[in-house]
Amino acid sequence: MADWKIFRGSGRQHDGLRRLPAPPPWRFARHWTPVERASEFDGSEAMRARAFIATEAMVQSVNTALYLRRPLLVTGQPGVGKSTLISKVAHELSMGPVLRWPINSRSTVRAGVYEYDAVGRLQSGAGEAPPVASYLTLGPLGTALAARGRPRALLIDEIDKSDLDFANDLLNVIEEGEYQIPELQRLGERHSEVRDANGAIVSIEDGRLATEHFPFVIMTSNAERDFPAAFLRRCVRLDVPPPDRDQLVRIVRTQLRVHGDRIDVGAIDRMIERFLDAAATGDMSTDQLLNAIFLTVSMPGARGREFSDVERDALLASLLRPIGRAEQ
Repeated sequence: MADWKIFRGSGRQHDGLRRLPAPPPWRFARHWTPVERASEFDGSEAMRARAFIATEAMVQSVNTALYLRRPLLVTGQPGVGKSTLISKVAHELSMGPVLRWPINSRSTVRAGVYEYDAVGRLQSGAGEAPPVASYLTLGPLGTALAARGRPRALLIDEIDKSDLDFANDLLNVIEEGEYQIPELQRLGERHSEVRDANGAIVSIEDGRLATEHFPFVIMTSNAERDFPAAFLRRCVRLDVPPPDRDQLVRIVRTQLRVHGDRIDVGAIDRMIERFLDAAATGDMSTDQLLNAIFLTVSMPGARGREFSDVERDALLASLLRPIGRAEQ
C-alpha cells in the first residue's frame, strides 16, 4: 500500500510534492495547476534542517496542512523547534528559501503582502512620476502568494504578538489565497511588474495577487493569547510539548555529532538531568541545553581550550537558568 505522506521528515530531498493532488473543492474556485518538477534541489535551508528531528505528530500535521491547503498553527514553549520545522519541510520538498515574517504589535496583513513607497515616488524628481509599480515591493506573504510553479514555505513567527485585529484581517487571505492591491488597481492596467521579497520580478494581473499554489504556512504561537474561533477552524493545529529525556538525547546526538569523538557521554547524561531538574521549576529551552553542552562538554580539549571548575560552574549556572519560574 502506497504511503500517503508527502513530507516524511527524513530530511532527504525528493520531488514528492508533485504527488500533491488538487485541493478540496471548497478551498479554491479557480483552476488548479499541478506542481511543476523541481529544476534542482535547493539547499538554502540545509543547515537548519539537517539536525532537526521531526516527530510523528509533526509529520502527520504537515501532510494534513499540505493536502488541505491550510496553514499549520504550531503552539509550544520557546525552543521546542516550532520555527525550525518549516526549514525541514522546505528543504525536503525543495520549496526554496523559507519566507520569514516576524510578527509584532505593529504588524499588519497589508505590510506582509506589500509595501508602497509613496514618499519615495513623490521625491523622485521633477517631470513625469515613475510608474507606481516601481515603488511597490512584495512582502513575505505577498511573495508566497505570487509563487508560480511550486509552492513556497512561509513562516509567520510569534503570531501572539500581533494586535487583536490581525488574525481576523488574515482570515480572507488564508481562506481565498488572494489579495487586492489598490495602488495597482487604480492604474487600470491589466499587467504590472513588481519586485518580490527576494528581488525577483513578479507579474500581477489586474492588481490582484492570486496564488497558483497555496503556500505551506506555519504560524508559531507561544500560547500567550487566544485566537478567534473562525481563525482556528481554518488552521491545522499542532501542540508541541517539551521534549522528554529520550528525545533530548537524540537531539543532542544529532546536533553535536561532529564533536562525537570528544564528547563525554557521562557528562552529557549529567547535563540532561540537570536540565530536566531546572525545567521542573520553570520554562527551559532546548537551545539552553545545546549551548551548555557545546560550550562545556564538546569544546574543551579542542585546540587547548579548557575551563577551570569555577568557570564551568558559573557558565552552567548562567546557561541553565530557567526562563520563568513556575507557579508554586
